[in-house]
Amino acid sequence: MISEPTTRTHHSNAPRAILFVLVAALALPALATKLLIPMDNSQKDHLKAYGIAFWTLQRDLPVEWLLNYRGGSFLIDHFQAIEQECLVRGVSFQVIADGQAAAILREIADPEVNMEAVKLEKAPKIAVYAPESFQPWDDAVALVMTYAEIPYDRIYDPQVIGGALPKYDWLHLHHEDFTGQYGKFYRSYSTAPWYRAQVQESEAMAKELGFAKVSQMKLAVATRIRDYVAGGGYLFTMCSGTDSYDIALAAEGVDICAAEFDHDPIDPACQSKIDFSRAFAFKDFRLITDPMIYEFSDIDATDIHGRIGQTRDFFTLFDFSAKWDIVPTMLCQSHEQVVRGFMGQTTAFRKDLVKPGVTIMGENKAQGTAKYIHGEYALGQWTFYGGHDPEDYQHMVGDPPTDLSLHPNSSGYRLILNNILFPAARKRKQKT
Repeated sequence: MISEPTTRTHHSNAPRAILFVLVAALALPALATKLLIPMDNSQKDHLKAYGIAFWTLQRDLPVEWLLNYRGGSFLIDHFQAIEQECLVRGVSFQVIADGQAAAILREIADPEVNMEAVKLEKAPKIAVYAPESFQPWDDAVALVMTYAEIPYDRIYDPQVIGGALPKYDWLHLHHEDFTGQYGKFYRSYSTAPWYRAQVQESEAMAKELGFAKVSQMKLAVATRIRDYVAGGGYLFTMCSGTDSYDIALAAEGVDICAAEFDHDPIDPACQSKIDFSRAFAFKDFRLITDPMIYEFSDIDATDIHGRIGQTRDFFTLFDFSAKWDIVPTMLCQSHEQVVRGFMGQTTAFRKDLVKPGVTIMGENKAQGTAKYIHGEYALGQWTFYGGHDPEDYQHMVGDPPTDLSLHPNSSGYRLILNNILFPAARKRKQKT
């Protein structure tokens, strides 16, 4: 008998009678049939399809992720309850005979084709690192999880410092500034009520947690996240949560904050004291310490993408070998290989500042920038994705939220959801 999941969701609990019917339905698969959820251009709602896969895993049912088969389709045992959930959520599916499913798996197993089947077995427990003032529509990851009905917990500095991270399989960093410079918004927003409130709240929290400065608190959080990854965790972050995180690690023990941010002078020799070996992704970058400049370092390529404009701003996903480069293949599943670009405080990364061992999964080759990168750290793995919102080219402070029901087939958002499902796969080392 398959039991209901204990994972928290955004929905209220169903009455006991309905739960009994659902459990009974899941316990009895339809005779000799499978459910194929296609992820090519025939899929009506790619984003909610990931939610179906997650919903299935929550009920202790495995999902076969068919890498490079019809856009990275899902193959599931056919239960009436899953079929009904697809209908309710508007997700396209096909009911196929076991013989047809076996033929698909044989096709995928052929060593001459660039496909692979990966079994997903357990729904990962997800945390979003974000402050109390956080709104789900101001963060692409939380927005798409809400749309796809994938549950998550919100945690912040007190929980991280308090040791909560090991409870989670997957962690997303809301577009945070881990350097303690409040996002470098000083020039434009230092007199804005919301900015002043953020500074006051952050300084009060640092004091409450025993730190003299916000930058020291953020460093402590960054190092605990580093240790979480080292122990086998999966880290995903976008926008300023990418370069500011790496800069904080590399600048450990060095004051890189101007007095406007931490009330004391910056270390004039800070650049020479940066230890790039501590960073996950970047090397040889130059800090930008002027509080009047809206930038942390020269890692970010917003200036380059700003010059080419929206109509010419695209990035291309690499076509990895599904049978040999399994991890990046999973993370690049899409029905489109060329993806529309989008801006952010950190839009993309200058490729010459990306460390040699990092896997570049998406790039704008003509501009020399990387958009989507991945790497390993000890037992864990991390992914950095440049930009703020894949369906809002230039998101500004105060802009209205993106309505994902208008973008159900967003290839840019699919990359986020690939990362969310990734920890559900059987742990396996890259083939060498």
